[in-house]
Amino acid sequence: MVLEGNPEVGSPRTSDLQHPENQGSCVLSSPSEDAQPGEEPIKYGELIVLGCCEEGGEETEAQRGEVTGPRAQSCYNGCLASGDKGRRRSRLALNRRPHANGVKPDVMHHISTPLVSKALSNRGQHSISYTLSRSHSVIVEYTHDSDTDMFQIGRSTENMIDFVVTDTSPGGGAAEGPSAQSTISRYACRILCDRRPPYTARIYAAGFDASSNIFLGERAAKWRTPDGLMDGLTTNGVLVMHPAGGFSEDSAPGVWREISVCGNVYTLRDSRSAQQRGKLVENESNVLQDGSLIDLCGATLLWRTPAGLLRAPTLKQLEAQRQEANAARPQCPVGLSTLAFPSPARGRTAPDKQQPWVYVRCGHVHGYHGWGCRRERGPQERECPLCRLVGPYVPLWLGQEAGLCLDPGPPSHAFAPCGHVCSEKTARYWAQTPLPHGTHAFHAACPFCGAWLTGEHGCVRLIFQGPLD
Repeated sequence: MVLEGNPEVGSPRTSDLQHPENQGSCVLSSPSEDAQPGEEPIKYGELIVLGCCEEGGEETEAQRGEVTGPRAQSCYNGCLASGDKGRRRSRLALNRRPHANGVKPDVMHHISTPLVSKALSNRGQHSISYTLSRSHSVIVEYTHDSDTDMFQIGRSTENMIDFVVTDTSPGGGAAEGPSAQSTISRYACRILCDRRPPYTARIYAAGFDASSNIFLGERAAKWRTPDGLMDGLTTNGVLVMHPAGGFSEDSAPGVWREISVCGNVYTLRDSRSAQQRGKLVENESNVLQDGSLIDLCGATLLWRTPAGLLRAPTLKQLEAQRQEANAARPQCPVGLSTLAFPSPARGRTAPDKQQPWVYVRCGHVHGYHGWGCRRERGPQERECPLCRLVGPYVPLWLGQEAGLCLDPGPPSHAFAPCGHVCSEKTARYWAQTPLPHGTHAFHAACPFCGAWLTGEHGCVRLIFQGPLD
């Protein structure tokens, strides 16, 4: 069954579950632990939605200042096609809340299934309900945790969701509107952040609903752990991949794992919604690292730490690279016209008349022209006049979401077939990173627009011709 969610909470792993005699009372954090007026909020990290970072769109203030912080200061201009609005946006900064709202496991009860609704009638009590049969259920109550902050992510627009996420279509952009069938849970997952250094962030499948409950129905994957506690998986699962070597120039894709409701790590199921869980991976944890990917079965998020974002290029650096590329006055080798990347402030509409275009099979950069069509090979197939290779011919767009970049290297490579431009190491990393798709498929995609990558390498080195003078 599906899971539902509420943000006033969080949940450590099953090993944190306390026995009844050790249950604690609800203790609020002391004023000295809270952010003082005028202080810069402590940032735990940022979440970036892959494939939704189209250029353009006007930035709006968040409806929850304690969650997002002032975007005008970070000023990244990747945004949803319809614009970033409130909790529905392409990136979200998780800042320390004024008051701790985390919860932790406390007491476990065995009760009759027909009495579950009565047992869960107290909205002030967070709990997870595991239905084992029509006559037997297990309820795990949670108590307030003054040491953690809780953030919830999901499709629901209810107030308990801090980050509203919609499905990202394979061709790029968010699938919006009532006709789009979403596979993302309304209360997909929750992230629990320690309020004290080193501000560790941990991810858990499922979130608490408006009644402060999570329900795992009779058909959901659930089990009793060796220490007698309970754990389970959501219907479509929450997958996580930690990059090998961190999110840097030396990064390599890691292995996709599934995260349970209690934060334990498992190998993937045979299919996304199979009832049989994978094997427990004891030497891995649910702690998010810089560059960790979180897949919600319909959208994939990238986690960036504050330290990692300091290594990422800034908007000023991206703009300086654009101006430097244009200052080199690249020319179309056939039409001899001067090419120039348009300003991001212009937005991504129709290509500019000076826009560089590329043959994605060979990497030769030209201005737009109408010759060389090979319609027998497809409507977008063109023959490069320099090397005669036939393939897609698309405009080049500089990637504008700096948080997706591994390094501040020059924009030398483009993803195929969409034409988004970034550094070589960024392009090669994403071209080698398989992203979940559907129930059991994986496919590399452009992180800027979500288009599936094609060709042998998924990206191509750009070959510019300098001015003849």
